[in-house]
Amino acid sequence: MEGYCVKCKAKRKLKDPAINQTKRGGYMAKGKCETCGTTVCSIMSKDNAEKAIASGEAKKA
Repeated sequence: MEGYCVKCKAKRKLKDPAINQTKRGGYMAKGKCETCGTTVCSIMSKDNAEKAIASGEAKKA
């Protein structure tokens, strides 16, 4: 699972991602950047969120 790290200015892998549902019904993966440790978020579709949870790539928060 990847997200854009604002501090590193590059796409990075998320460390210990957790998927949350937003107030408006969307899904967001939130984790730490493997390089610098900054919190990184990635917006995703419902299908991708369910696949990540089912495969064990991310946990549901």
